Amino acid sequence: MFGSTWNCVRRCGLQAPSVWRSLGTSSGEAVPGTLIPKEEVKRFVSDCMVKIGTPVNNAEALAEVLISADYRGHYSHGLNRLDLYVKDVSSKVCDSEVTPTIVKESAATGFINGNNGLGPVVGNFCMQLAIKKAKEAGVGWVVANNSNHYGIAGYYSLQAMEQKLIGMSFTNTSPFMVPTRSKVPALGTNPITVAAAGLGNDQFVLDMATTAVAVGKIELQRRKGEKIPYGWAQDKEGAVTTDSVAAMDASCLMPLGGTEINSGYKGYGLGLMVELFCGILAGSAYGPNIRKWMTATTPANLGQCFVAVDPSCFAPGFEERLSDIISQIKNLTPVDSSNPVLIAGEPEVSHMNKVDAAGGIRYHINQINASKTMARDLGVQEMKSAA
Repeated sequence: MFGSTWNCVRRCGLQAPSVWRSLGTSSGEAVPGTLIPKEEVKRFVSDCMVKIGTPVNNAEALAEVLISADYRGHYSHGLNRLDLYVKDVSSKVCDSEVTPTIVKESAATGFINGNNGLGPVVGNFCMQLAIKKAKEAGVGWVVANNSNHYGIAGYYSLQAMEQKLIGMSFTNTSPFMVPTRSKVPALGTNPITVAAAGLGNDQFVLDMATTAVAVGKIELQRRKGEKIPYGWAQDKEGAVTTDSVAAMDASCLMPLGGTEINSGYKGYGLGLMVELFCGILAGSAYGPNIRKWMTATTPANLGQCFVAVDPSCFAPGFEERLSDIISQIKNLTPVDSSNPVLIAGEPEVSHMNKVDAAGGIRYHINQINASKTMARDLGVQEMKSAA
């Protein structure tokens, strides 16, 4: 039933497009695309999930995460990911009807069984519990097992930031990263996110993978028949390659930093740190034991970690100092006056402003076509573009 949608997504190369590829140029200049109002995207995602048996509340929770990704410019984890959720739920390897349960907890900690539910449902439950504990005890540290892909990691750290807390979240993923000196992938892209607010609109929102690059960027170079930069990936023999075809065939992404001489072992260390907080602490699948990417034959059983910290429990003036350092950094003399120094999270804010001004999210024609195919396969109404 969903094969045509799945094949279209793969054929169109929509697995993990980069922010700038979706928008246009590396400078972020927009190119023509189909403009879809955010509420229409939410309606479509929710309708698709409800059609395959997902309760409305859970379907809407997923829709909010996917919209947030596209709204912030992370198109690889937005509407593009809907087919992954549909495939998992339709294959019965993910139960979209369940909610998480608390296995055990203390004043500041919580251990959660995600019950193989939708990742965003698990993520929301865990972060809200972490926030509650942080407000009562100063810190909330919650881990979950039996979870699934939960969308962009930053979605959860932002929930804590909106409550005047420092938010953090981590998740393990299917193995893609090759540890330094290895030629076999053993860790996922294992993202790290931290979010904190200063005064006014000042924010620090870090949301990054611990691999050198997202796999979608290598897919793009392969489709274009172009090489990739040295340090992105290895071939099947473990040699660093600039051949995009060999890189995709091997599926061996290098850790953040690239080669050992360029400190790739630090990115590898960060990826393993995420695994410590997630799979190891939660007792879920971990490292090379996690199912391969895009396979829907066994449950993912991902481990995830959610942290909230109340800065008022420490030295007074946190917001003022955060704003001060942001100001100092942004006012440093740039190498190129047309490219000012950035703070983590600013590109996303810029993208959200463009979406608001346009009245919707612009999607590449390949994404629109894939969504139309899904609509026909599921028997739901296609997304309507903005007038």
